[in-house]
Amino acid sequence: MTTSSESTQAAAQAVECTLVEGVNLALARALQDDPTVVILGEDVGIDGGVFRATQSLIGRFDESRVRDTPLSEALIGGLPIGLAAMGLRPVAEIQFMGFIYPVIDQLVNHASRMRTRTRGRLSCPLVIRAPYGGGVHAPEHHSESMEAMFTHIPGIRVVIPSSPAKAYGLLLAAIRDPDPVVFLEPKRIYRAVRETVVDDGRALALDHCFVTREGSDVTLIGWGAALSEVMDAAETLATDGVEAEVIDVATLKLLDFETIAASVEKTGRCVIVHEAPVSGGFGAEIAARLAGAGLVNLLAPIERVAGWDTIMPLPRLEDRYMPSAGRVVAAARRVMEYS
Repeated sequence: MTTSSESTQAAAQAVECTLVEGVNLALARALQDDPTVVILGEDVGIDGGVFRATQSLIGRFDESRVRDTPLSEALIGGLPIGLAAMGLRPVAEIQFMGFIYPVIDQLVNHASRMRTRTRGRLSCPLVIRAPYGGGVHAPEHHSESMEAMFTHIPGIRVVIPSSPAKAYGLLLAAIRDPDPVVFLEPKRIYRAVRETVVDDGRALALDHCFVTREGSDVTLIGWGAALSEVMDAAETLATDGVEAEVIDVATLKLLDFETIAASVEKTGRCVIVHEAPVSGGFGAEIAARLAGAGLVNLLAPIERVAGWDTIMPLPRLEDRYMPSAGRVVAAARRVMEYS
């Protein structure tokens, strides 16, 4: 007799795909493997989503599994809470992070509290997906990087992939998680790179930082699209003889601080990079934890390279706002010179 795991392995295919295609691949796998998974959102059905993350899914699965909703973020945030409480695993899409603020009410007051409110009788296994960040010359309401808001809500996870393979594995893990997950997709790199993704249904671990480059001189920390600039900066620093260790945070909440602390204990120096505004950004949380638990290991002050404390500018000035590899290199050189 063929087991379900053997069947899954036999059906596994290696696919060259972009990050948004990795998302699509994970959604299709989740729908195929778990009849309780449902997808909902504006234009996710016939149109396949504004970025085509749900393209072709409605043709492969029943319309009851992939549902277009009215133009109402409050509904898209509230409906899946009821579905999740009744045993389904809804995946709701918000077209742009700038439209997600009505959903915060539902997350704070209901989704995040379901397990505690019912003393464990009910859980809320839902995923809220949203493309986020700038760099695609969109209007300012389509360019937010407000991930720190969600990390401040007890009871939810916040996950941000940085590559096609991580988008696939982390989204599967988020869908299978018994509690609510905010899954933010950096649209600037939706189609920036292609890599091989094995569609075998295997999830990546949540609450885990990935060491994407080994180094001994300085720790560079980032997540999402910022990993592109971080990796470029690490390569530039290597030409100067500075070996940077790169940490992809991936799950901001719950944070794998142990991996970060171990890296900084090794290097003694740290630069944190994110696109969100610097004040109150999640980089401040990491810096505060390092100052509290790893101060004796620091050989230099922590540097943060981030967006400015202003609204994302219109396209002509967008590059002035985004953290660049040059800014990361400059920050790393400052911490290397400190003694």
